[in-house]
Amino acid sequence: MFLKVENLKKSYKTGDITTQVLKGVGMDLSKGEIGVILGPSGSGKSTLLNIIGGIDRCDSGTVLVDNIEITKLNDNKLTDYRRENIGFIFQFYNLIPNLTVGENIEVVSNISKTPLNTDEVLKAVGMLDKKHRFPKELSGGEQQRVSIARAIVKNPKLLLCDEPTGALDFVTSREILKLLQQINKDFGTTILMITHNSAISAMANRVYKVRSGEIVESIINSTIMPAERIEW
Repeated sequence: MFLKVENLKKSYKTGDITTQVLKGVGMDLSKGEIGVILGPSGSGKSTLLNIIGGIDRCDSGTVLVDNIEITKLNDNKLTDYRRENIGFIFQFYNLIPNLTVGENIEVVSNISKTPLNTDEVLKAVGMLDKKHRFPKELSGGEQQRVSIARAIVKNPKLLLCDEPTGALDFVTSREILKLLQQINKDFGTTILMITHNSAISAMANRVYKVRSGEIVESIINSTIMPAERIEW
């Protein structure tokens, strides 16, 4: 397995109160697959994604990504892991407002050891003609396309998406999902996405249903639905 999570536990302490967010989570994802973590707000899915991405640390358990046991890495090695292996796409686009579209991409490209060509990536997400625009001149869907380009230009092994359509309308959401599916096909990028929208699970190879910090069901889809056919 490209991604293997075993018995992952995480809790947070506020004053005298300890809240267990992850209660022994386990999951697998093969290279080149799309996985969806499905669950309501507060179920622990964002915490799980952040630990896999090296943003947060677990209390116990193991996470292996491409044979790297990231749960054993020190802070410096974890920074290297994020820079060299992981692309992040968030619900809010986090673009640098005083940089153009192209410059937002190149900031990330410059820190990657094996970056993709900026113009090719912008072309892939349909934003090459807006390379010299600033974020404020773009629609929400266009800004999300730029954030996707920024994530994939570093040529990541694993693309992590945190509610990537959460701030978008239905039509734009479906365009973004179609784009992610196309990136998976064209670049062979392994994608793990969290969402509360059950309809999105139809486009995934594997679906993990999370409730109260536990994976209550793991599904392998025998048929993958094209994103342009998803309805909700």
